[in-house]
Amino acid sequence: MSAQPALRASDAAQSRMLSRIDQVDAAQWDALFPASYPFIRHDFLAALEAHGCVGARTGWEPCHLVLERAGQLAAALPLYRKRHSYGEFVFDFAWAEASHRLGKPYYPKLLCAVPFTPVTGPRLGALNDDARRALTARLDGELQESGASSAHALFLEPADAAALGAAGWLERNDVQFHWHGRGDTTFEQFLARLSGDKRKKIRRERRKVAEAGLRFEHARGDAITEAQWVEVFALYSNTYEERGQAPYLTLEFFLDYGRAPGTPLRLVLAREGTRLVAVAITLAGGDTLYGRHWGCAGRYDGLHFETCYYQGIELCLAEGLTHFDAGAQGAHKLARGFTPVITRSAHKLADPRLAAAVADYLSRERAAVGHEKNLLAAHSPYRADDCDG
Repeated sequence: MSAQPALRASDAAQSRMLSRIDQVDAAQWDALFPASYPFIRHDFLAALEAHGCVGARTGWEPCHLVLERAGQLAAALPLYRKRHSYGEFVFDFAWAEASHRLGKPYYPKLLCAVPFTPVTGPRLGALNDDARRALTARLDGELQESGASSAHALFLEPADAAALGAAGWLERNDVQFHWHGRGDTTFEQFLARLSGDKRKKIRRERRKVAEAGLRFEHARGDAITEAQWVEVFALYSNTYEERGQAPYLTLEFFLDYGRAPGTPLRLVLAREGTRLVAVAITLAGGDTLYGRHWGCAGRYDGLHFETCYYQGIELCLAEGLTHFDAGAQGAHKLARGFTPVITRSAHKLADPRLAAAVADYLSRERAAVGHEKNLLAAHSPYRADDCDG
């Protein structure tokens, strides 16, 4: 198969925006992104759209941007027209307020992101660097032509952050906590790498859950029945209902994407007797487990830590995964074997006054985040002679 020629500014590349991901060939879309990252795959994004998770009703209106040459995709990115800032995990509510004070509406805005998914991964899919630059330039053009206040790209890999930074976008940083295996094959081997006080704390927390009579099992999404998925969805929904919110994902999404053969969805199921009392919904891709959602039907001491963190590590060990991204925020994860990592987003604001104010703020915020990450790393839960420490 011959190599694809570089996409240059002089090439006859056409851009278009898609109101549905199924307006483009799935194989061509997927070829632009690594197969190891499930959230950017055509089937995941299509399932969100098909089952009402995104769309005008939820305020996530798809307008995916693609570049094509001779009928073939050269570059693409997931893009949404947003009329609010919910479900993003990179908070810009203060920017919206500042924009309104300047007499400029902040919404709609353009958002390059995976809905409801604060996990770092590829966002700018391209055949080569020239195509990536052309895609970035076209995104800038869409911001100018659409009348949107701003464009944002969230949870970026370093290469995508660098590409947008070179085009004048502003970088924003935050801290998450991830677990990294170091050749561990059992949970006890992982514990042995921790400092003594952290090891004792985790054992104590796990013992409380065991003494409550709870047992755990792991299951692939395509290995459980429709009735079991209905139980899982009820627990997932309860997490949102307790906060007075509607759940982001629908039962139909889980019954379709979650039960599809080969789905990356993995479940941690907690039972009291035969009754399902808690669940953690995760996805596996490449060497990584992504912790995404959880739900429970009662109050049990230590249940959240066991279901979402320790069982996630157990699942990684069982499947040979070496990296566990357990989700956004949460400094409490540090004491449980998770270490700090920097996340990146990029932002372009149309109003020069707002852009200048945000640029000043972000320069100070980045320094503070970097300082925070260093402080957290200095309090590693691992023994001083361990490479994680």
